Amino acid sequence: MSVFEAQDAVALSIDEVFALSRRVLTGAGLSVPHAEAVARAITAGERDECASHGLYRLPGCVMTIRSGKMSLDAEPVITDASAALVRADARYAYSLLAFERAAPLLAQKAKEVGVAALVINNCFHFSALWPEIEHLTGMGVAALAMTPSHSWVAPAGGKRGLLGTNPIAFGWPRPGPHPYVFDFATSAIARGDMALHDIAGKPIPEGWGVDAEGRPTTNARAALDGAMLTFGGHKGSALSTMIELMAGPLIGDLTSRESMAFDDGAKAAPMHGELILAFDPDLMGGGDPEANAARAEALFAAFADQGARLPSQRRYEARARSLANGVRTPKVLYDQIMALGF
Repeated sequence: MSVFEAQDAVALSIDEVFALSRRVLTGAGLSVPHAEAVARAITAGERDECASHGLYRLPGCVMTIRSGKMSLDAEPVITDASAALVRADARYAYSLLAFERAAPLLAQKAKEVGVAALVINNCFHFSALWPEIEHLTGMGVAALAMTPSHSWVAPAGGKRGLLGTNPIAFGWPRPGPHPYVFDFATSAIARGDMALHDIAGKPIPEGWGVDAEGRPTTNARAALDGAMLTFGGHKGSALSTMIELMAGPLIGDLTSRESMAFDDGAKAAPMHGELILAFDPDLMGGGDPEANAARAEALFAAFADQGARLPSQRRYEARARSLANGVRTPKVLYDQIMALGF
């Protein structure tokens, strides 16, 4: 449940969420193609009750647009780099339009050779990865995505920010309307969720962050001003470091520390790269794709047999509610968005 659940809320339809997002983004100066790509991601977050990636992101998007760091209208350059590699240069604009333009070629290559990679360079990134993963599973491929961020997170045993929140997401196409998808930050919590605790004045659990002196804290503001922590101690730290390397030096782009240096106090969204891998289950699985798909479904069914919940099940249930009834966003956030003046 949202940390704002007890506050007054404003009711909006899903179409109204998209229209509001588009109006704010274009009013701030973003070109229509970029504004609509960003609005689709924000609407998906709001629709699926992922508050930290929904309308909450709009004021930050406007701050990034106004930072002078990013291009507001750059057309991404898509390059067919090899039989298994697509490159998308976002040209210092948001990542989402570059992804949307390059995704069909990525899926095509995966189906031709079994596995393919999409490298997005020079992109500003703020959004969850699961909408991209669902986009690809809808094309019939399994997919894995990862990206660094800003150096907000201390490594295991450290006290200062070095790593990013560094999300990783995976999806597997399934029969029916919904794929199997997970998407999580390698930090103990997404930074947006910690910021929501700060706004609501709620304490955070121990293990989420340390203060500016490196001391454990349950104060969200102190952790935001200090350093976040990885989940799982050294295991999360190692996984986060892998993402730094795979979606940084491996693809010729910035680490989280370099992204923070590029920002230089502007408080814009992180600017770096993103790596997306796509896999064709039919080609990689050999001669009997139906049997392999049945194996996967048997695994998923075994979760339900013992009462366990698959990742994203909560989101899909929220999606059904939102599509039927609309959403409710905190009035304090709605008023903040309306005060932007667009």
